[in-house]
Amino acid sequence: MFLLREGAPVKLFLVLAFFLPLSALGYDVNGVDLGGTEAQVQKAFPSARCKPLEWKSDAADRRCDDARISLGGAAARITVFLKGGAIQAMDLRFHGRDLERVKEALRARWGAPQAEASEIFAAQGGKDRRVYKMRWEKGAERAVLTAQLDKKRATLEISRGNFPDEIYRVR
Repeated sequence: MFLLREGAPVKLFLVLAFFLPLSALGYDVNGVDLGGTEAQVQKAFPSARCKPLEWKSDAADRRCDDARISLGGAAARITVFLKGGAIQAMDLRFHGRDLERVKEALRARWGAPQAEASEIFAAQGGKDRRVYKMRWEKGAERAVLTAQLDKKRATLEISRGNFPDEIYRVR
């Protein structure tokens, strides 16, 4: 009976969304999820420039580049990769000084990560690199936040399947 009233499906969705943990939802960026469409990308990120992929790849056939967005109040740029009209991956870049702000926004949205670590990589004859990583995984979908702590840029990569292995594989 509840489902037959006007507006009831929306109310049911809101009730279910309220009781689901945030980590049960997909990895989205400003409402755009993996599996979404190019039209959703262009609506959410009007500054995105969409075009065919410049190289042959089994992972994607189109990309939408350089959309300016805000993630947790931090200015960022996003590239979205699509295959067969569906989003397969998103790559965000933001300034390292905003790392704490972005980490807190992601924790609030997706819950605690499955892994979080800082590592030091020794460099021969140079300065050691300090790298921070957070990783979330649900089935075939994953999100990885990476920041070289002595560099300006940090990245968040969200993908499904074997996208990271396939996108730049030479065909």
